[in-house]
Amino acid sequence: MWATVVDEGHFGRAAQRLYVSAPSLSQQVRKLERTLGVELIDRSAHPLRPTEAGRRFLVEAREALAASDRAVSAVAAYQRGLTGCLRLGFMTAAAAGPHSRRLLDELHRRIPTSSIRLVELPWPQQASAVRSGHVDAALVRPPIADTTGLRFDVVLHEPRVVALPVAHRLAGRATVSLAELDGEPHVTDDEADEQWVRWWACDPRPSGVPVRYGPSVHTMDELLEVVAAGLAISITGGFVSHSRWHPDVVFVPVMDVEPCPLSLFTRSSDDSALVTALRRAAHAIGTESVTPEWA
Repeated sequence: MWATVVDEGHFGRAAQRLYVSAPSLSQQVRKLERTLGVELIDRSAHPLRPTEAGRRFLVEAREALAASDRAVSAVAAYQRGLTGCLRLGFMTAAAAGPHSRRLLDELHRRIPTSSIRLVELPWPQQASAVRSGHVDAALVRPPIADTTGLRFDVVLHEPRVVALPVAHRLAGRATVSLAELDGEPHVTDDEADEQWVRWWACDPRPSGVPVRYGPSVHTMDELLEVVAAGLAISITGGFVSHSRWHPDVVFVPVMDVEPCPLSLFTRSSDDSALVTALRRAAHAIGTESVTPEWA
């Protein structure tokens, strides 16, 4: 406002640029001068020019105006970024689980619901889909053999459970130890990374007993059917017991194995508005960016 008067050298022309009346503009400048305790405009000069105090004030005023414009532009750019599409991958519909829905609920409070697209990923492609750009982010459970170019933020830790057929000798227990599962065949997945299969099977075992592997499964439904038939057991995440049900399968907590971290994977180089909002949503529900032991 005041800078426009200096630029025009005339209250009338400045008022026209600002779409206000000349008397109103003059009153605003007088009010500013009273607040500062100095005169900013030399009204005896034609055209009007700033006083010495006015010249010093003008330098800082223009910088403040420029900073304000930059701030407004930054917010506008951020809002434009939120109008895109965030592709969020997850392993299976069941694997999203109630805790993952907390993340989505928090994200919905930060960006438009229409900007979020959920993409179901095959088990072996959790991290590679992020790296290749097939999705912008993924909710991933361990282990991941290659984390090159990826950033991961731990969302939560889940206990691990063992899926057993209802007639199994341990099915009625409140908890089991890993040693009690020695000798039991464990499901495998011939399409997944060997490190991933062995981590979930707790192979090698602390007891030194070799892990035997049973049928290969590629989906959660296949896993439950194999367990129900008594062909193998499966150590899995606690999310499965809350999100999947089979009349012939029970889930028993395994008390002496490390919990399973659920992590948000994004590309390290991606600082887009949508991905930034997603990372902040993850932190808002109690996360911290760390490098887990299994990386």
